[in-house]
Amino acid sequence: MEPTTMILFGATGDLAKRKIYPALFNLFLGGKLPRGFSVFGLGRREWSDDVFRSNVEQAVRQFSRRKPMDPDRGLADFLGLFRYNVLEIDRESDYRELLSVVERREAAQSLPPNRLFYLSVGPEHFETIALNIQSSGLGSANGWKRLVIEKPFGHDLQSARELNRVLNHAFAEEEIYRIDHYLGKPVVQQLKALQQANPVLQALWSHRYIANVQISAGEADGVGLRAGYYDHIGALRDMFQNHLLQLLMTAAIQLSQDSGPEEVRWKKRNVMEAVDLLQKEDVRARVVRGQYAAGRVDGQDVVGYTREPGIAPDSRTETFVAARLHIDNNAWRGVPFYLRTGKRMKEKSTRIVVEFKEPLRPKSVGGVAPNLLIIEIGPNEGISLQFNATEHGPNGGFKPVRIELHRNPEDSPESYENLIGDALEGDATYFAHWDEIELSWRWVQPVLDAFEEELVPLHYYEAGTYGPDASDALLAEDGNSWWLDDREERTSETKEGERYALYANH
Repeated sequence: MEPTTMILFGATGDLAKRKIYPALFNLFLGGKLPRGFSVFGLGRREWSDDVFRSNVEQAVRQFSRRKPMDPDRGLADFLGLFRYNVLEIDRESDYRELLSVVERREAAQSLPPNRLFYLSVGPEHFETIALNIQSSGLGSANGWKRLVIEKPFGHDLQSARELNRVLNHAFAEEEIYRIDHYLGKPVVQQLKALQQANPVLQALWSHRYIANVQISAGEADGVGLRAGYYDHIGALRDMFQNHLLQLLMTAAIQLSQDSGPEEVRWKKRNVMEAVDLLQKEDVRARVVRGQYAAGRVDGQDVVGYTREPGIAPDSRTETFVAARLHIDNNAWRGVPFYLRTGKRMKEKSTRIVVEFKEPLRPKSVGGVAPNLLIIEIGPNEGISLQFNATEHGPNGGFKPVRIELHRNPEDSPESYENLIGDALEGDATYFAHWDEIELSWRWVQPVLDAFEEELVPLHYYEAGTYGPDASDALLAEDGNSWWLDDREERTSETKEGERYALYANH
């Protein structure tokens, strides 16, 4: 890696504390930060360098997957990388003063002006910061510059296009790194390697052998402290437009052994271009909209969405979305992709399940479970195959068994470690390109319009379930079911170490 100065906007915020500082610390411990690396934290609070470093240390001790030792000389060296500057986002003179401080630091260390700008702030500040970076000269022409921003990338198609237009005044597309932390998860990145290293999966990865693909991201939590934000956003914007559609693109691309970053992003764009668009009048037939009512989660009674503090009692904001999508290309034509996300679900779980076809018999005949490829993205990460094995005994028959292909160790790098490390290296493979963002919003926009005009009913579902019945009916129309995890049904008689199978929802 080349020497780098990281300039962190929002250095006193919650994201920096919980994710960015622990990620940097673990990269430091692993020797994965560049030599000549420093961080300038920016915020409105009147902090000294020592106060700032104390807060970074507290964040590392509380949230890092690897804890510092006491006494720890390495921690002291790590904290020595950090400096603090007061900055008002809309005051250009502050940017010029910051430039002088950064240049003095780079000159003292004989470092090139390579600068990584990380915007850990609300999206309403992105445009102002980017334009001030340009006008102040912080984005030096004598070194490289990169801009890292967090979702949301716009509120709808029009606002996303306007945001991108402004950002492109200060940064070229190849200099913008849009973080989607799902793409930083090790098991998602492992999918690329799994395809490239296994020709058998490359051969199976199409409509010829795959019956359907299911992508689910469920949360057991409610809106919590995000109520004021969430009630203006909803599940479609918060999860579906970004995380779920990124997982769809990642799962649907077909990679050869020599596929590089540019080819990966090109293929993702081609997949999203091939997803069939809906007219808002047709959304009702393909999309389910839901909101959680009162119920029980993890043995505790919980209130419904409109009884949550900060939520209007007549709110129509969706907390659940399920949809059936089709990719109209030679690889996936005829294969339904089912996507769903929701809050106050039965379990916290994100997974992709690929169901393979049964070429010799209809799925309803014989009671033999189909073969599945299961990608567990969270909270436990791993990839496994479900096959059928012969049962011993007088009744014979088959039973599903799981073969583990990959299991992430508990101490695996977290998403932000992977993504910040990639940004420092200039590897944009697992960041969202503008083309992907625009195409995702293009698909979502008629759904937003249909929701706004109440063309899609709002189904209520009991908290602690897998969502409204209409979500099951969406798949039943095709003769399919959601594949769920049966861990809760395992009894004490289950043998130690036995792998669980998946079962259908109905």
